[in-house]
Amino acid sequence: MSQQSKRFVRATLLGLASIVGGSVTPCIGQEPPATNSNPAEPVLRVSKNVPLSLPAGAATTAPHPLDPALELARQSLGLMQSHVSDYTAVLVKRERIGDELGDNEFMFVKIRNRKMEGDQVKVPFSVYLAFLKPASVKGREVIYIENSNEGKLVAHEGGMKRMLGTHFLEPDGYLAMAGQKYPLTDIGLENLLVKLIEKGERDKQHGHCHVKLEGGAKVGGRECSILEVVHPVKKPHYEFHKAQVFMDNEWKIPVRYAAFGWPEGSEGELEVIEEYTYQNVKINVGLTDKDFDVANSDYNFHKR
Repeated sequence: MSQQSKRFVRATLLGLASIVGGSVTPCIGQEPPATNSNPAEPVLRVSKNVPLSLPAGAATTAPHPLDPALELARQSLGLMQSHVSDYTAVLVKRERIGDELGDNEFMFVKIRNRKMEGDQVKVPFSVYLAFLKPASVKGREVIYIENSNEGKLVAHEGGMKRMLGTHFLEPDGYLAMAGQKYPLTDIGLENLLVKLIEKGERDKQHGHCHVKLEGGAKVGGRECSILEVVHPVKKPHYEFHKAQVFMDNEWKIPVRYAAFGWPEGSEGELEVIEEYTYQNVKINVGLTDKDFDVANSDYNFHKR
């Protein structure tokens, strides 16, 4: 295990009591987590795979039902910012653009989190994407490095479209945003937590909602707890009817977010608004500048 992973483990153990309110009940009959026989892949064994819980007494003492959930998110964000330098994963994304729900898109991602030294960016937020499927996007590669390339992302398409070459695009420009709900600069687990906190703070201004946290879920074989928020009454200022955040029980970080609109009629199905699932997450793998270099021989930038 790398020194970064060890620090992440220690920090999470120290923060665990405050995150779960100091009360952890083991799951009866639960199998211990499998060990990792590959020494090149850091093993994070932060805690037993037990469901998370909201702070004790929060349901009666918190001014708003979202307050305990927001505290959980802030604790998770603190761990990410302090002890997660980078990670790789397979991101499965599905978004509704206008009235059309897109297909699931699978992409291998490398993400290096921004690290600050005082008010200076010591390590820039960096992203590499390799699209795996469906066929319409397979072979596409994208790189974005904060404060580099005049703020533009670098991208090329796959298949025969690769003949069109490599392009430098504004992350929020027309071409980069085609078929996308959010710009690439919003990708990643840290950004997801920031967005969730922003959504929660906005929702607190518009009355109460239903909040619960339950265990028993799995994402990519990993034990998770589901934080669910429901707005029972449809109002213009609410972005969703129901949202679910799947928190990894060991790492205390979100690995899936899904939001749904209101059903048509009392028995209608919920309409998917957006879904983001991070599978096969590997934390603190030691990504370097080469992982975000278009000249990397493992990539296909500038190749025809």
